[in-house]
Amino acid sequence: MIWFIMIAVMVLSFIVQQTLTSRFAKYSKVLSPGGMTGAEVARKMLYDNGITDVKIVSVPGNLTDHYNPQTKTVNLSESVYGQRSIAAAAVAAHECGHVVQHAKGYAPLRLRTALVPVVSFASKWVTWILLAGVIFINVFPNLIWIGIGLFAMTTLFSFVTLPVEIDASRRAVQWLEAAGITDYETRPMAVDALKWAAYTYVISAIGSLATLIYYISIANSRR
Repeated sequence: MIWFIMIAVMVLSFIVQQTLTSRFAKYSKVLSPGGMTGAEVARKMLYDNGITDVKIVSVPGNLTDHYNPQTKTVNLSESVYGQRSIAAAAVAAHECGHVVQHAKGYAPLRLRTALVPVVSFASKWVTWILLAGVIFINVFPNLIWIGIGLFAMTTLFSFVTLPVEIDASRRAVQWLEAAGITDYETRPMAVDALKWAAYTYVISAIGSLATLIYYISIANSRR
């Protein structure tokens, strides 16, 4: 059963990623009614929310956009930073949604930030510990449980990320409409683009949970 779930997650992940790429390519050809670039959208959203200490910068890649609270920078991919499309506006506003969350002390974001050091440590060692735990399960039976505990932290991080991403998109859509950057025709496009982006996090969380259950089943079968 667990293998069926994991295969299904892999297939769904491929479908979601392909659909996301397709939708962003489609909406990247639709000019934003406001005629603003992604960078201009980001600056305006920060200004409208009274945030003046965050920089907007361009980074290489496609869909590599993210907000870094440590450096206080909104990092927009080249395809978003200078484009005047509805896709660029949606992505830029979404990332600024994280900035607003940070400024307002949004609880799930605070929890995710607190988990980052733990998850960074877990991600570095979990594969090796789980591998050693499986190989030496009859000699050191507790080792695999240490690995499972570390992997559980990454799974928790995946699920904590979900409300953070969904809320950032909600803030983005509301602001885009209020600021007149989207209209009745382009608002559904922004919603659709951000919806498919959110699905990638949902699939990732489900996949992580399925993998966690798989490792627990291995540990229990060797008792």
